[in-house]
Amino acid sequence: MTKVLVIDDEKNMRRILSLILEESGHNVKEANGVKSGIDALSAESFDLVISDKKMPDGDGFEILKYCRDNEPELPVVILTALATVELAVEAMQAGAFDFISKPFVPEVVTAVAKRATERTRLLRENELLREEAKRHANADEILGVSDPIRRVKETIARVAPTNATVLITGETGTGKELVARAIHKGSLRANETFLAVNCAAVAEQLLESELFGHEKGSFTGADRAKPGFFEAADRGTLFLDEAGEMSLGLQAKLLRVLTDGQFLRVGANVTRTVDVRVIAATHRDLNERVKSGQFREDLYYRLAVVPTEMPPLRDRTFDIPILVEFLIGQIARDLKIEQKNISEAAVEKLKKYTFPGNIRELRNILERACILAQGENITPGDIFLRSEGTTSDVDVELISGLPERINLPQVVEMMESRLIQRAIRNANGVQAEAARNLGISRSDIAYKMRKYGL
Repeated sequence: MTKVLVIDDEKNMRRILSLILEESGHNVKEANGVKSGIDALSAESFDLVISDKKMPDGDGFEILKYCRDNEPELPVVILTALATVELAVEAMQAGAFDFISKPFVPEVVTAVAKRATERTRLLRENELLREEAKRHANADEILGVSDPIRRVKETIARVAPTNATVLITGETGTGKELVARAIHKGSLRANETFLAVNCAAVAEQLLESELFGHEKGSFTGADRAKPGFFEAADRGTLFLDEAGEMSLGLQAKLLRVLTDGQFLRVGANVTRTVDVRVIAATHRDLNERVKSGQFREDLYYRLAVVPTEMPPLRDRTFDIPILVEFLIGQIARDLKIEQKNISEAAVEKLKKYTFPGNIRELRNILERACILAQGENITPGDIFLRSEGTTSDVDVELISGLPERINLPQVVEMMESRLIQRAIRNANGVQAEAARNLGISRSDIAYKMRKYGL
């Protein structure tokens, strides 16, 4: 049943309007002036407001302005004893849905109320549908239809609209950051900043400064004040990947931010306050780290308000064909090569593999296959798995995919450039982690990235 608020200082006029509307099936509440009308609007939700133009304590346009500022989709109909063209234009320009002149005709009141409440219903239904579609669309960025991944999507849809802190667990390469981004995009903070920091990729002595910022002169090299990730993500979402690697001292400072939103920059005496939603992720068993004294128990319970586990790829083999199709298209776009097809036999071979590196490893396998496969189709022979063969087998496969006459320096540079690009992508842009995975120093990877213009 629709709810209508009737605002008029004349009691008899209010009662007549209320009776007409109640007979049409509306639930009516009455207010005797501007103040009581605004009080009612601030306390309850309505589908339509009908307000007199002139009242002892103010003007009906004040009601209209309040509605425009606080609930723009709520239709307001103005009542007036002086129905003029000028007043009609003024009311419409101010955002009124319609106006009714006194003395009014019951059929007119009924017709206007029906149009207005129908419009309100449609607007609110559309808004709900948009929000629902947005939540599911964000969850659908996580590919798969298996039961484990379906449960993850359901959790995202439930938790995203809230401000709850979320702890995402799962093995390396399962897509924990993708879950964090989906939660952010489905939240009320979706239009604000999303920042991600890999706590394991930043030196311990620098992580505090990265998270909380520092003041000028607070340490050697701090030649200017710098805000940290928490300030940069104010009103948005901060994703702390590998949060289990934080030192105990830094864990205490993180706990304070999660508790009251307050922190100190390095070298500062003045407390700062932020409004940040924190989503944390780890591949560690934090319960075990709590028992061993490496992780604060109070911080664990503060982070794990809504725990979400991202399943390993070996537990969702039903999703492998979907992931393969998506990744092959992505690889073709990233490497600017013609997109390959993959045979059913090759997909079946992948489905039987355990994938210790999860989706990240699947992409690496497919990337190699897309580069080395002869012709348009990827066959089982193009799929090299970690459990197969030895290093010499890899060498044979790489060499067999090359033409007989080559420019060796160019081929070496091309492969080195692609390997560095892949390592950087797999490390989510963290050069130090990419360098470790490639077995080279951080300065080496920085030099090679400049060399290849990456």
